[in-house]
Amino acid sequence: MCIRDRKKSIKKKATKKKAATKKTTKKAPKKGRNVEELTAFALGSANTQYPDTYAPEVLEAFDNKNPGSDAWTTFVCTEFTSLCPKTAQPDFARIYINYIADKKMVESKSLKLYLFSFRNHGDFHEDCVQKICDDLTKLMKPKFIEVIGEFTPRGGICIYPYASNSNNKKIYKDIRAKRFSEYAPGKYT
Repeated sequence: MCIRDRKKSIKKKATKKKAATKKTTKKAPKKGRNVEELTAFALGSANTQYPDTYAPEVLEAFDNKNPGSDAWTTFVCTEFTSLCPKTAQPDFARIYINYIADKKMVESKSLKLYLFSFRNHGDFHEDCVQKICDDLTKLMKPKFIEVIGEFTPRGGICIYPYASNSNNKKIYKDIRAKRFSEYAPGKYT
């Protein structure tokens, strides 16, 4: 084979390879969120305002793109603080939020700001956990939600409050009843 024929052969192979590559590299359909959906959120804003009192109004929700599917979402806040309503001493906890979304989901930065707003809020541990569960239920109307607080000991006693809620569908009412009846510290965290 002469040099000219060899060059033609190599060029043909390169052209075939390029054509094959073009056929297989199709653009995937765009599945992300569009800009209009995201403009109203505090996420990404240059100036974050941290509330200094209990502030449920900072919570934001966005549309769940898969409301027909069931999936667990879990948030863990490792630095939750509130104040004892009697002594004004700080209380520290891990807060676990587990939920199955319906049509809405909570935006994580707004949740962080909301949980931060308890820092100067005076309430008992059980009341804080119940309030978080109620506020998130009101915001999202999830299929199922549970909130668990693992508060550090004060006076040698740990307190682990649990609150839950569900919609009226039997499957979610059953989940709620089962998890509530079987709850023990550490079971769902």
